[in-house]
Amino acid sequence: MNATTDVAATVTDVTMRYREHTALDGVTTSFATDGITGLLGRNGAGKTTLMQLLTGHRVPTRGRVQVLGADPYENDAVLQRICFVKEGQRYPDHFRVRDALSAAATLFPSWDEDLARSLVADFQLPARRQVNKLSRGMVSAVGITIGLASRAPVTLFDEPYLGLDAVAREMFYDRLIADYAENPRTIVLSTHLIEEISGLLEHVLLIDSGRVLLDSAAEDLRASAMTVTGRADRVAALGREHEVLSTETLAGSSRAVVRLSRPLDDGDLEARGLTGEPTPLQQLVVSLSRHTATPSAPARTPDSRSADFEEVTR
Repeated sequence: MNATTDVAATVTDVTMRYREHTALDGVTTSFATDGITGLLGRNGAGKTTLMQLLTGHRVPTRGRVQVLGADPYENDAVLQRICFVKEGQRYPDHFRVRDALSAAATLFPSWDEDLARSLVADFQLPARRQVNKLSRGMVSAVGITIGLASRAPVTLFDEPYLGLDAVAREMFYDRLIADYAENPRTIVLSTHLIEEISGLLEHVLLIDSGRVLLDSAAEDLRASAMTVTGRADRVAALGREHEVLSTETLAGSSRAVVRLSRPLDDGDLEARGLTGEPTPLQQLVVSLSRHTATPSAPARTPDSRSADFEEVTR
């Protein structure tokens, strides 16, 4: 991302503190104008706090956040171009599904009513039923429908599919990719279901204990690591040339996740008496988190200043 026009959002040296807890610590990153980024990390890593800053729910303790060229906090011109679908989204008690969608249609200038109706049919959402009487999965489907149909230039999903079964989650991924292909935009997905979304991602941002551990194009990331198997002494020898993130050893044989300092091909490995295979994204994330970060307690943050439907419809 060399040109400013290629960047939808930037976070520069951002620190966010809640009393004595530091949720984000000197974070610097950016999000492409048209791209799907996976925001990954353990519970309490700082993912939700980062999303709250990007969507104008909070002001950083230190540093700068810009979305679509401006500070998003209390900036209506920017906020109407951002859609934040989050876990535990609140709606007014009396809202039916169709009321939630109607409210969303008034909030987002790029709202696509045809897409919304199609998603309601796909997820079999009962339009006349009150949202607070739906199952957790159905409420998630309402949020997904709003996120996709908003067509907001910057759309963030924070664990949006809790309660959805595998079929419904796959439907979400399929519809997201199909809509993104026709209407590219900035999409940020925060999830623990890493393997399910790994094929969707163009970029990966891994946060742990409020710090960036990894900020890489997905294609580069896939080429940067390998799972190597062989005699323990030979794996150890390889580890002296590359960064070993994790190792399992049994009966003299080792299996290691290795972050490569230079490319290795099958010939290189064969000459060393080793075999190698691509490391799944989830395994790489887990190995890197354990290798690099120190354990920390989950963040405790106060309730956010939220743009929930419960607020905007009062």
